[in-house]
Amino acid sequence: MLASAAVNILFASEMEKLQAWLPLLGAALPHDRITSWEKYAGEPIDIALVATPPKGVLQKLRGVKLIQSLWMGVEGLLADPDYPKGVPLARLVDPGMVAAMSETVLAHILDWHRRHNQYREQQRGRLWQRHGQYMAADRTVGLLGLGELGTDAARKLLALDFKVAGWSRRPKQLEGVKCFTDLSAMLPECNALVCLLPLTAHTRGILNAENLRKMKKSGCLINVARGAHVVKQDLLAALDSGQLSHAYLDVFDPEPLPKDDPLWAHPKVSVTPHTAALTEPRTAVPKIVENIERARRGAAPLNRVDFEAGY
Repeated sequence: MLASAAVNILFASEMEKLQAWLPLLGAALPHDRITSWEKYAGEPIDIALVATPPKGVLQKLRGVKLIQSLWMGVEGLLADPDYPKGVPLARLVDPGMVAAMSETVLAHILDWHRRHNQYREQQRGRLWQRHGQYMAADRTVGLLGLGELGTDAARKLLALDFKVAGWSRRPKQLEGVKCFTDLSAMLPECNALVCLLPLTAHTRGILNAENLRKMKKSGCLINVARGAHVVKQDLLAALDSGQLSHAYLDVFDPEPLPKDDPLWAHPKVSVTPHTAALTEPRTAVPKIVENIERARRGAAPLNRVDFEAGY
């Protein structure tokens, strides 16, 4: 339990701007003190709200009881040598972000399924040519990851009558979803593959030649997780051979995507600048406040990160 009723909160992020968060945080926590990292001088802090914290800030933290990520992905924090030892870390499971991610997945799946990606290319060449039509029930969408993001995407894909398969390291049971723990068994069923995984030592490079080869021919790949999940040369080879008909990529390694990268100009690649799902302060603040209140009364935070598992 925190020593005083008022909590000292540090907001430390180079990408998330305090101006967007402060009115909501201030209204929800009127008796707590919120300090921006620019004004932080090393005084004791109870809780740090972080996303891409500026270099050196984590090293300066004194007395911190909880670090609450403003993002769902935490691999950057776990790899930071300045992360304070023994301090719990909580991921942010933001309902607005989850909804936005499902919208992006559906948009890409429908773009590929209805061949809009092909018709855009034909328009550039002023080519009038119809292609065959599939029903949604003819397609199986494979989801890598069946956590909050995968579960929501699966529910919405099923509502459109797509078949859905899902892979997770631990056994899962989701209504209407064919669940696997053996990736090699799932991939041959997939017309499309969506990566929603956290980046860990086990998932880095999972979108490689061996796994892409196991999918049904002429399928599509959607990566809205992390760039390092993809082995780029293997992906390009799969696109050039026709094993994949299209790739929708929102994340890259490195970011921003260098201007001379071949992915920019590839006719079978759609590039977006890591915008598949952004944290939405209006829906995220209640989740953050819930963890602050839990810390205030000495309870464990929700969505606490397992440092060994990496998420």
